[in-house]
Amino acid sequence: MKFSILITTKNRLTDLIISLNSMNSIINRDDVELIICDDGSNDGTANYIATHFPKVQLIINEVSEGYIVNRNKMLNITKAQYAISLDDDANFLSENPLEEIEKHFIENVNCGLIAFRIFWGRHKPNSLFSADKAETVKSFVGCGHVWRIAAWKKISNYPEWFGFYGEEDFASMELYKKKIEVHYLPSILVHHRVDISARKKSYDYQWRLRRSYRSGWYLFCLYYPVKFIPKRLIYSIWIQLKTKTFKGDIKATLAIFQAMSDIFINLPKLLKHSNRFTIEEFKKYLTITDPKIFWKPNEREN
Repeated sequence: MKFSILITTKNRLTDLIISLNSMNSIINRDDVELIICDDGSNDGTANYIATHFPKVQLIINEVSEGYIVNRNKMLNITKAQYAISLDDDANFLSENPLEEIEKHFIENVNCGLIAFRIFWGRHKPNSLFSADKAETVKSFVGCGHVWRIAAWKKISNYPEWFGFYGEEDFASMELYKKKIEVHYLPSILVHHRVDISARKKSYDYQWRLRRSYRSGWYLFCLYYPVKFIPKRLIYSIWIQLKTKTFKGDIKATLAIFQAMSDIFINLPKLLKHSNRFTIEEFKKYLTITDPKIFWKPNEREN
């Protein structure tokens, strides 16, 4: 098998159906397998998929095991050369993505993972064009990327104890330690059908911030040379206090202090699993382009 498409989902059947229908021509190819992990849904997801998409390799968790656990599970069972990870509310907008993926991996033997160009929004962008060029980046976004499975097998699994958020940066730093590159490939465009502005009003806003803050601080402790950790950690906390606490964001403030407590609680794990950059590695790492997370059409390019 050449390609595998991996999707984990929970109680979002409507979004999942949209995504799958958009990929009909892809998932019916002989060189493609589709693995879906139903993580404890109670909206009939498993029955619907089994009935309408019989080719799907379906993993059913009776009790939710979590996003990171499921991603590890699917990546470790696929037999494909390349494993595409998509969220259940994401779909390709560009044409011939599989051919673009294979071509890039063949031409770039040191590339272990490709990050896609991602448009975030409920509706499609007015233009699909981008003048961006492929380049090496520090990390990638979970909702749209593809692994060279040979590279995945050379690093540790995503850290399940992170509890969602930060696993992509963890994997990227693991790849960097192995001298394997992450590439941003803008010729492949994914539509992530979410309203980012609405997340601040969502019930899980504080939860998401807590996980986001602590994962970044975990990574400082795991990978950065010890001499650089205190200054960067203190500066990061200060920036959050300045931009959130001092502006009256109570939920964000609580998330900051919860994340700080998580650091102390998980300190034994952070020390046990540390895989620090050398000073030379760290300096070179800082020169790599930051991940391309959000793409917006540029009117001048239309």
